[in-house]
Amino acid sequence: MKPSTVSRSIGRTSRANTTIRDVANHAGVSPATVSRVLNGGYPVAEIKRTQVERAVRELGYIRNAHAQALRRTSTGVVGVIIHDVADPFFAEIVAGIQEVAAASGALVVLCNSLRNPDSEIRYLQMLRGQRVDAVVVAGGAFENTSYRRALQQQVSDLKRQGTPIVMCGRSSRSTDAVWPDNRGGAEVLTRHLLERGHRAIAEVMGPPNFSTTKERSAGHRAVLASAGVTQDPSLVASGHFTRDGGYEATRYLLAGHARFTAVFAANDLMAMGALAALRESGLRVPDDVSVIGFDDVPIVRDVVPGLTTVSVPMREMGRRAIRIGLAGADRGPRLEMLPVYLVERESVSSPA
Repeated sequence: MKPSTVSRSIGRTSRANTTIRDVANHAGVSPATVSRVLNGGYPVAEIKRTQVERAVRELGYIRNAHAQALRRTSTGVVGVIIHDVADPFFAEIVAGIQEVAAASGALVVLCNSLRNPDSEIRYLQMLRGQRVDAVVVAGGAFENTSYRRALQQQVSDLKRQGTPIVMCGRSSRSTDAVWPDNRGGAEVLTRHLLERGHRAIAEVMGPPNFSTTKERSAGHRAVLASAGVTQDPSLVASGHFTRDGGYEATRYLLAGHARFTAVFAANDLMAMGALAALRESGLRVPDDVSVIGFDDVPIVRDVVPGLTTVSVPMREMGRRAIRIGLAGADRGPRLEMLPVYLVERESVSSPA
């Protein structure tokens, strides 16, 4: 069909009566391709997906006929996407989500992205295609342009479909979100170390392209700067938010013969890895080196020595996120930052 013919055809079609075939003609694809894009979870060439999504926006198809029909149905299913099912941080969040979902008679479908941004986007497409009642995305955000653009597209598509989406563990400007005070928690921990007399503080940080890493690192470094302490670049190492990530980062610092009296770890699992690396090197905690974590996941209560950390209300974050999602999408974004507090145990003492 020639472009001029398409234009006349669209001009005669009322937006309220737009069909999949109208969208297909406008996009220059088959009706089956349009259906696959709208349903999500199906492989479609990127160029064709872009053509269909542009046609949908221009014709107002999802906003009118399609979305209104979907809002009248309920599947009784909510989708939850987490970074790592083996991480106790996410286990606590999911426990809070399931508690509220079960009381509401909803079934939880759990998706494990393994901290892969592409997997997260694919799961969002799949859940959109399954017509879930709400979606919760738990964990920090990946800091790269292509991911942000793809995520925003999925958020927009879910909203047009009438499906609420809630971010749990990260802030947001465009959609509902519940997250902990990461920066404030890091500030509290750093002040605690400074008050005990530490100045040479090693930072075992998470992946640098991650929102949680940036927020916690920013809080830590801001307090150091306000106290007149210049952070030595040789005392900074990054790793995955895992026990092995903390272990390898601490081993790297020790191999460089860096001198430090305390370790600021980005989360509890990394702190546990740091404890193991220090122990293997013959260093005692806290006699030789103090160690702090972040999150207060349940397993650290049995670590020896007890880990000083910041307690994050993980279950409550999950509860609030799913309550917001089940409340529906017909309102402005609801944003909640939850407070954290210091938990003092035995892993911190004054420098030897």
